[in-house]
Amino acid sequence: MANSVKGIPEVGMRFRNLDEAWIFWVAYGGRAGFEVRKRWTNKIKLDGKVTSCRYVCANEGYRKKVESESVRKHFRAETRTNCRARMTLQLDRDSGNFNVIDVVLEHNHFLHLPQTRHLMASQRKISEFQAFEIEAADDSGIGPKAAYELASRQVGGPFNLGYTCRDHKNLLQSKRQRELAFGQAGSMLKYFHDKIAENPSFQYALQLDCEEHITNIFWEDAKMMLDYAHFGDVVTFDTTFGTNKEYWPFGVFLGLNQFRETIVFCVALLFDETFFSFKWLFDTFLAAHNGRQLRTIYTDQDAAMGKAVKVVFAEAYHGLCTFHIMQNAVRHLSPIKGEEDDENEEGEDKESHILTDFAACMYEYEDRATFEEAFANMRCKVHKQTWLDSIYKVKE
Repeated sequence: MANSVKGIPEVGMRFRNLDEAWIFWVAYGGRAGFEVRKRWTNKIKLDGKVTSCRYVCANEGYRKKVESESVRKHFRAETRTNCRARMTLQLDRDSGNFNVIDVVLEHNHFLHLPQTRHLMASQRKISEFQAFEIEAADDSGIGPKAAYELASRQVGGPFNLGYTCRDHKNLLQSKRQRELAFGQAGSMLKYFHDKIAENPSFQYALQLDCEEHITNIFWEDAKMMLDYAHFGDVVTFDTTFGTNKEYWPFGVFLGLNQFRETIVFCVALLFDETFFSFKWLFDTFLAAHNGRQLRTIYTDQDAAMGKAVKVVFAEAYHGLCTFHIMQNAVRHLSPIKGEEDDENEEGEDKESHILTDFAACMYEYEDRATFEEAFANMRCKVHKQTWLDSIYKVKE
């Protein structure tokens, strides 16, 4: 592989190909505690080979700041610090090997501790045997959390497992979304055809991928269509019901009738929660109702969903659901247990009424000056204001 026994990059090292060099750089990043990236590749090729390549730290460069009206559902901290750590390789035309011509090992940011290095994305990988065990446990009715804990104990802890519980669930989600079990597709189509035989107004639509696999599924019956014709001016769309065993996001269009009862306008099973899936669903929804636009739609703060709403429901007022906002408020503003105990001991529980203050800002103040004053006072009580700053931008 390389001519270094210690596994530390240095000028003069040789690799047979770029894949070998990348494996070495990933392994070094895992031992040192930093994420890695293929940052730059020379496009000039010789006999089908790239002549040079550079592997860098994932913190290299700066992230572009884009002004956007939409707000992310999950906020992430800035990780780019313009770190200069890198390993540059160049093709030796005589031997066909790649030689290391430049190495920088200094970082300008904190590195991962040994206890957390296995959680880095570059170090997480599910082998074919592990994937087989995960699917076998799932077929036997063992839940993802229990199966992950069992696999961790078998290898002496999650540090030696090589993947996280989230990776475990993502593998099952990908498998289930890509491949309907034998007979499921046929049973679903039979159910739809039976419904059409009962009432020709029943509608359904399927979206297929390039491999002719079913991805997104939409359906509605005659009552749903009639309800939308009478009460479809204000609609709520939600996918927080996606807790089914198959991990398909379950989307529902909801409204209220004259008795303030919840009514369903249509439902859908989605492959994923991306802009393209939401756009297909919204377009299909409009087509099923002869293009009749709704006037107001309420959703959560999902950026992809908001983008699709803006494209398809261009004439509608798009509002954020207060239920989801309060859920996010509980998650972001509730004091941590240790901090809450410390504050109680000091007699200064500054965050004890933060959720009450936030609810008051949402519902009670109609005067702008009063609202601004109350919101400013609330911000002073919160240690981390990232979420409050973001929700303030969409306060209208």
